[in-house]
Amino acid sequence: MSLNGLGGGAGRAIFIFAILMAGFASSVSAQAPAAPASSSASQPAPIIQGILVRGNQRVEAGTVTSYLPLQPGMPADPEILDLSLKTLFNTGLFSDVALEMQDNGNLLIDLKENPIVNRVILEGNRRVKEDKITEEIQLAPRTLYTRSKVQSDAQRIVELYRAKGRFAASVTPKVTPLSQNRIDVIFEIDEGPKTGIAKVNFVGNHIYSDIELRGVILTKESRWWRFFTSNDNYDPDRLEFERELLRKHYGQNGYADFSVISAVAELTPDRKDFFITFTVEEGPQYTVGEVRVKTTLAKLDGGILERYVPIRSGAIFDSEKVESSIESITFATGSTGYAFVDVNPRLSRHADTNTMDITFEVNEGPRVYVERINIKGNTRTLDKVIRREVRIAEGDPFNRVLVDRSRARVRSLGFFSEVEVEEKPGSAPDRTELDVTVQEQATGSFSIGVGVSSTENFIVDFSIEERNLMGRGQLLRFRAQASSRTRQVNIQFTQPYFLGRNVAAGISAFNQRTDFRESGFIRNRIGFGLNSGFQISEYGRGGLNYQFTNDDVRIDSLSQQTLGSGDDPLSVLIPGATPISVDMVTQNAQEFQIVTATLCDFIIQSLSPTCQSRGDFVTSLVGASISFDKRNDPFKPTRGWRAVLAARFAGLGGDVNYYQTEVSGAYYHPLIGKFVGVLKGRAGYIDGYGGDDVRLSDRFFEGASSFRGFEVAGVGPRFLTRFDTTTNRPDGQSIGAKAYAIGTAEILLPLPLPKEYGIRAALFSDFGTVGLVDEATKFINGDPSFFLDVPVFDENGDFVLDDTGAVIFTSLAPVQDSLALRVTAGVTVSWESPFGPVRFDIAEVIRKEIYDQTEGFRFSAGTSF
Repeated sequence: MSLNGLGGGAGRAIFIFAILMAGFASSVSAQAPAAPASSSASQPAPIIQGILVRGNQRVEAGTVTSYLPLQPGMPADPEILDLSLKTLFNTGLFSDVALEMQDNGNLLIDLKENPIVNRVILEGNRRVKEDKITEEIQLAPRTLYTRSKVQSDAQRIVELYRAKGRFAASVTPKVTPLSQNRIDVIFEIDEGPKTGIAKVNFVGNHIYSDIELRGVILTKESRWWRFFTSNDNYDPDRLEFERELLRKHYGQNGYADFSVISAVAELTPDRKDFFITFTVEEGPQYTVGEVRVKTTLAKLDGGILERYVPIRSGAIFDSEKVESSIESITFATGSTGYAFVDVNPRLSRHADTNTMDITFEVNEGPRVYVERINIKGNTRTLDKVIRREVRIAEGDPFNRVLVDRSRARVRSLGFFSEVEVEEKPGSAPDRTELDVTVQEQATGSFSIGVGVSSTENFIVDFSIEERNLMGRGQLLRFRAQASSRTRQVNIQFTQPYFLGRNVAAGISAFNQRTDFRESGFIRNRIGFGLNSGFQISEYGRGGLNYQFTNDDVRIDSLSQQTLGSGDDPLSVLIPGATPISVDMVTQNAQEFQIVTATLCDFIIQSLSPTCQSRGDFVTSLVGASISFDKRNDPFKPTRGWRAVLAARFAGLGGDVNYYQTEVSGAYYHPLIGKFVGVLKGRAGYIDGYGGDDVRLSDRFFEGASSFRGFEVAGVGPRFLTRFDTTTNRPDGQSIGAKAYAIGTAEILLPLPLPKEYGIRAALFSDFGTVGLVDEATKFINGDPSFFLDVPVFDENGDFVLDDTGAVIFTSLAPVQDSLALRVTAGVTVSWESPFGPVRFDIAEVIRKEIYDQTEGFRFSAGTSF
């Protein structure tokens, strides 16, 4: 007799064991005197003399017997045998088990082990990547195969496809036996057609139309142009989120009693699309009645806290503002030293007037201390890099303000795409743990910037940097720029915590060759710099720097044509000048001399605003800066402000003497809806001392990205040399400015695109002035022979004519310097593309000077790793 089973075979074991016992009783009765019928039923179960294991290949016999609830010397009770059979099956190690009592009293356990998975093969998966599927299933190479696992995995794969909107997907698992009790598991996947959304309907809505409500939820009706999004695929997990979006929308517009009665999805008979129906109950619209703050805190009055509540009587009730009020009150109380407060809003409805009174009850909460701070998700960045930015320590009282500040500081490192700080219960009611969970992002970058303008087709900039070197938070940057106008190599290293202290230290070395075409000179610069930074307050930071450079400035060459072969070529040059070359050409039977020399050799240097800046110069300067940053997010702020003040002093040795000051700031504030208003400003001034004027290469050149709508160095003082008939404007060289003040007003636009696309847009207006040069630079304006005759234009850009029909001309001084206001406006679009950041600027100039150089479009792109 034997006991065996597959799956739930314990019942069969009891049945076989009963037959065995009946046979045993019959055998006994044949050899003994007859007894009453009741005596055979009370015969005891046989005693197990030993346990034998057969059929095991990988699992040792001792391991098998260790699972059993019986041992030799125990009776072979049917209940114990049934439990033994179930226990062996529950281990998941065996596909079949049989129990057999032998004549010698031994219990034989006959096993068939589950096979080992050799490979898991996916066939037919084109829409879902293989790694996404293998992350979700249980079976993997070198794991035990069971029927329950393969069925569960097949169902999980189907669920993955349903989440992708493919409800007709099916999975067929197959097994290929191999030697040594191994198998290959094959999942044959039929992805089926994509299941879309045929229609989204709303029932019970009277205030908002179906079209308006469809714009509130994420789920969209399937249309051919929605190939970039998956929101037009049915996802059952999304329905609950849609309920919350509808409640939020109605709650923000005064409908506090709104509810979603049901959300039903019905599959079409062809199983290709769904009809989704939301049944809603809107309720009345409430306006805000009385707003009060009641507090039991001794140092704070309710009237003071009411100033932090952004809700006013008579306004439409907004549930979102109630939540923001709680945050504002919590922040205000935390700033005054109350780390533990409970803010409970109490809403009182008045059905007769459809008004709602709001009372915020502020009470001191139970004291809670931080027991432990856990850092999670940092696979590359060292723990200490994150911990040193956390403003709260283990053992400190819990403070919501400091927790929020810690999150902002960790995020400002720029190493993580997501930073979350979560509270967890500690070992006692007055203890809490903080989990700082980060998601690492690429901190190395390889970027290429491309600019488009009317003066140069493309400007390419190449750089490679690592902002989190070896996970220590160190910055290492190497930049090499090569274009028709610039060649440079720059290497920089910064240690953010020098010698373990909150002091940053850095060093840089550079070699640059820049062709300032707009100003007619070429500068070769080589040098190095030292810098340091330190914390001066929670939101403020200071910095010191030193820079040593050696500049070689050369002026562009210029050709001068003279008539006649007998002319002395040097007669066209200033005394002592040497020509680069003298060439003879013949044209129309006349000989000409082409004399090539630098611009400064043709005219007296004092008459040119650029010649005084040529030569070799050594600059040794020191600088200091101070900055404050109270933005709510360092990368995508929506509120707060930032300000920077910097000053530099050249003259600590070297050949150059000047002082320079620059200031910049930005202010962010939410507008209506998700619109964000931004005001930015920059200003700077530089001047020489000790008898030195400001060199051309040290002045401010504005335009392009710094003043959109103008070319590189396209706005500010210019040295006019000709009138360009193709553009109908005077042209010449930019000579830079000693002062500038530029402001920007922007409105950040909420685009109807998923955040993961990384596309942002803004309307902008840049306005400001750029001007001031030294008097020596304008010396040439004293000679009327250098003035430029230019036609006069009306406000439409047409020539102004006199009574005879001739164009009216006016004279312009060669050096133009005006602090007149310039204004531009346009739109900017940025995209965090898979290959790097891309930016487009489209601008229209509203106000400018006649000599300013404009551009309407600018583009830049790059990549990161």
